[in-house]
Amino acid sequence: MAKDFERFMSQLQETNQSLDFFCDFDKISQNVENIKLSLCMLNSLIGAKDMRKAVETIWYRDKTAFNVMDILIAVRSEGKKKVLNSLGECIILDTLFSSIDGVMEYLDNTGLTEIFQQQKIKDLVDYVFGIETGLDSNARKNRSGHVMEGMVAKILSKHNIPYRQEVYSSEWPEISDVLGDDEKRFDFVVETSDKTYLIEVNFYSGGGSKLNEVARSYSDIAPKINSVPGFEFIWITDGIGWKSAKNKLQEAYNIIPSIYNLTNITDFIISING
Repeated sequence: MAKDFERFMSQLQETNQSLDFFCDFDKISQNVENIKLSLCMLNSLIGAKDMRKAVETIWYRDKTAFNVMDILIAVRSEGKKKVLNSLGECIILDTLFSSIDGVMEYLDNTGLTEIFQQQKIKDLVDYVFGIETGLDSNARKNRSGHVMEGMVAKILSKHNIPYRQEVYSSEWPEISDVLGDDEKRFDFVVETSDKTYLIEVNFYSGGGSKLNEVARSYSDIAPKINSVPGFEFIWITDGIGWKSAKNKLQEAYNIIPSIYNLTNITDFIISING
């Protein structure tokens, strides 16, 4: 087992990121398109010598244009972001957009008034596209898991193995019984004539406490699932992040019979096809 584990570790890949991983430009473009009309109206603030007068002009034409201004400082408040106003009071950021005075306070205190008057921004649509691209980078952590799921789905499809994704444990009363009150969602389910495989998939390019938690959690649920006739827990994981949690992964490796990575996943395919 130790020898097999060392081989498993040696097969771990550095990354699963292709060039389309870094930015979801379809989502970015849609986010910008959703507020484009308001941004075009706010463009009239760029280069304005009398900022208050420029704000009033927009306000009396369509004051809702100011509702999108939180994105100009790379914030998605959605009525939840709290800030201190000029009086030191804790307020919801969006409430500043409900009056001309509030809008002016926002522009002046964020520094946007100076930015606009000095025309350091030429077009708010392009500017927000850049902000959205930056904010989208925060979603990369979640995308890494989705990329891994996509790779596994592609492998299963290539070998003509039917599967379902995001299936809850409540579908099987016998599994719910052994797992207790916590409902579990499995990334994949593969059902054959004699066995149902409940599959978890992840990829870690970096370390962190999350890896220990995942290994501990799967070490707990795998024996429970495997104790139910006709069911087997499968864990497909990869990424050199596991090198920082090698001991915990090895513990899981010794407890869970079926752990695969992207290199030896073919062994799982062979076991399914018999």
